[in-house]
Amino acid sequence: MTETLTDAVDADGDDAAEREAVERERAEMREFIKGLSADDIKSGGWFTKLMAQAMNSYTDKVDWRYFQERYEGVPADAVVDQRVKMAARYAALEGGLSAGAYTAAVVATLGSLGGASPATVPAAVATVMVDVAFISRLQLRLAYDIAVLYRVPLDLSDPDDMWKLIRVAFTIKSGEVVREGVVKAVPVMVRPLIKRLYSKAVLNAAKGLPFVGKFLLQRNVIKIGIPVVGVPLAVVLNRYTTLLAGRHAQAVFRNEARVIEIAERLSERSRHPQLMLWVAWLVIAAEPKTADDEALLMRHLVRLARDRHQVVDERLARLVDVEPAEVWRRLEAEPGDLSDLLDVAERVATVNGDVTARREAVLSELRERCRRP
Repeated sequence: MTETLTDAVDADGDDAAEREAVERERAEMREFIKGLSADDIKSGGWFTKLMAQAMNSYTDKVDWRYFQERYEGVPADAVVDQRVKMAARYAALEGGLSAGAYTAAVVATLGSLGGASPATVPAAVATVMVDVAFISRLQLRLAYDIAVLYRVPLDLSDPDDMWKLIRVAFTIKSGEVVREGVVKAVPVMVRPLIKRLYSKAVLNAAKGLPFVGKFLLQRNVIKIGIPVVGVPLAVVLNRYTTLLAGRHAQAVFRNEARVIEIAERLSERSRHPQLMLWVAWLVIAAEPKTADDEALLMRHLVRLARDRHQVVDERLARLVDVEPAEVWRRLEAEPGDLSDLLDVAERVATVNGDVTARREAVLSELRERCRRP
C-alpha cells in the first residue's frame, strides 16, 4: 500500500480526499479478496491472510517516530481522539459504498457458500467480504496506532501481543463495551443493534485466527438488508462499531500507559531496586486475587529493575507465597533512608483503586519498619 490511512488524515476535512482514500483502500481489498477461495471465507482462514496483509509492513512503517513527524508536541490524547473520529468517518463512507450490496440474496449466498467451488468466490459474497475486510483492517490498524501513540509496546511476532491487539481491536470480551459506558455515544435507536452485535462476543485464543475470521463474518451479517430510519444499516454500524472499537482501544492502552508510567517513575526514584520488587509484591499479594493492573505493574517493575538497575532476583521469581517476615528482615538489613520504599508501597496499593483493609495493614506495618531515627 503506497499510502496508509494515517497518511490520508493530513487531508482532514476534505470530503473528496477522504472518499478517494476509501475508494483506494476498497480497491486494495477487492484485490485481496480475489486471492481468496470460498473455503478461505467459509473456514475463516481469510482473517489469517488479512492479518499478514494488514500488519506486516504496517508495523515496520508506523512507530512513535512516524507520529512524531506529524504531531510533534501534541499530547497523545488529542491525537488519539482525532484518529478515532477520522476512522469512524472512513468506516461510514465505506459502509455507504457497500450498502447497496446488502440484500437478502447476499444472505442466501453466504449460507450456501459451503457448496461453492473452492476456487470460486461468488460475486455477491466478494462484495460483502470487501466491507468486512476493510472494517477489520481499519480497526486493527486503529488499535495498533493507539497503542503506538500511548507508547505501549506491541510485538506482533509474540502470540500474546498479537491476541491482545485482536481482542482490543474487535472488543471481543463479553460485555466490555457496555460496561465501559462508551455505548452512550451511540444514538438511542441504534443501541439495541450495537448490543446485539457485541452480545456473547467472546473468543478463545486457542481456537486460532480462522475462528476470528468466522466470528467477524457472522457478526457482520447483522448489517445486511435492514434499514434504520431510511439510513442503510451498514453506514450506521460501520461508523459506530469503529467509534466504539477506537474508544475501547483508547481506554485499554491509555490505562496500560498509565501503569507503565507509574512503574517508570517508581523505578527512576528507587534507591533500593531489589527491595522495591519485594515490597511491591508483598503489597500486591496481601489480597488473594491479583488484578490485571497490579500484575501489569509488577511485570514492568521487574523489567525496569533489570534494564535500568541490572537487578534480576531469581528467588523472587521462584516464590510461591511471600512471607512478610522475610521482607521485614530485608528491610532491617538495609541502612539509611527507606522512604522510597514507602512511596512504592503506597503507589502499588492504589494502582487498581482504593486501598483495601488488608493492604492498609501491610502499609501500616511498613511505615513503622521504615521509620528511621
